[in-house]
Amino acid sequence: MQYETGYFEEARLDVKEGKTWYRSQKKGLEKQFAEDIKTAIFRLREMPFTHAARYKNVRIAHLDKSPFSIHFYIDEADQKIVVIAILHNRRNPAIAYKRIE
Repeated sequence: MQYETGYFEEARLDVKEGKTWYRSQKKGLEKQFAEDIKTAIFRLREMPFTHAARYKNVRIAHLDKSPFSIHFYIDEADQKIVVIAILHNRRNPAIAYKRIE
């Protein structure tokens, strides 16, 4: 069964910031970053339980080509994964933690 996907508004802003940064490095990199996110989200929708719960039932999936991670939880009642953050791996993960307090 495939899960639906929901996003915190802050997660959308995380993506926008990441794309802006990649674009400033080299035109076209932002598209690769976006594709990396899409690929990871697709996998999450198919198999969300492959990632262990880390904190407050939040799971972390690492992107394949970009040094970013998707912080999400599974809403089993609605058959939905909810993305709370997409953060660079060097950023403090407490940023995501604070979003669900």
